[in-house]
Parts: sequence; C-alpha cells; structure tokens
Amino acid sequence: MKSIEVAAGIIWKEGRFLAAKRPKDKPRGGYWEFPGGKREAGESMIQALCRELREELAIDGVAASPWRVVTHDYGDMRVELHFMHVLAFTGEPEARDGQELRWVSPEEAQSLSFLPADEAVIADIRVPDWKREDALP
Repeated sequence: MKSIEVAAGIIWKEGRFLAAKRPKDKPRGGYWEFPGGKREAGESMIQALCRELREELAIDGVAASPWRVVTHDYGDMRVELHFMHVLAFTGEPEARDGQELRWVSPEEAQSLSFLPADEAVIADIRVPDWKREDALP
C-alpha cells in the first residue's frame, strides 16, 4: 500500500480558519480539507507546508506551531498528516488549484464534509493561543 506524508496548515484569521474544497475532478473531490500537500524528499514538514501554501494559495507562512499528527488508511493509500497552526501569513489566499476557499469558525466546520482523515481534527479544533515566537524559516 502506498504511504505518503502530508503537511497540513490550519490557517487562522480573526478566529476563523481557511478550508479548501477539493475540485470534483480530483481524487476525493467534493470533500473539504486543510490546505497543504505531500512532503518532498529532503524537506522538513515546515518547508513542505511553506512550499504548498505558496503553490496552492499564493501566501507565505510567517509563524506556525506544530499541533498534531494523524494517520489514516484510505484503503488505496495510507496518509500521515502533520497538522500545523499557521498563526501568521502574508498575502491574500487565492484558489490556484480550482478549489473553493472559505473562512470558517470551528463551529461552522462541524457541518462541512471534511476528508475522513481530517474528522478527528475537526472535532478537536479550537482557536490557538497566538505564539509569535514560532517564526518560519
């Protein structure tokens, strides 16, 4: 079974986080998810997250805090998701991959159909304490 490591950003702005809806023509299309993507060889998880945020959303992470690692088996692949709270960023998110973007509160997220791997995170998500010392490289 294929196994991948994924960096996932919980990007906060004014008590809401950014949710992205996967395009229908992509694997697992129609589900909501946290922005991010696969870690490439030689990258740290923070580096992978920063690269993915630039590629997918045209933003640069400025401060982040690792939060939780979740492993999920989809049957055709196993994913290990490294969730990080993105506490500050520059730029305005753009949907570069054709995804729908929405700022949602933790309460609103409960009613959206998130990927199965994200469900436990959605159940526990809270607005984090802001820690500006967690600057990114």
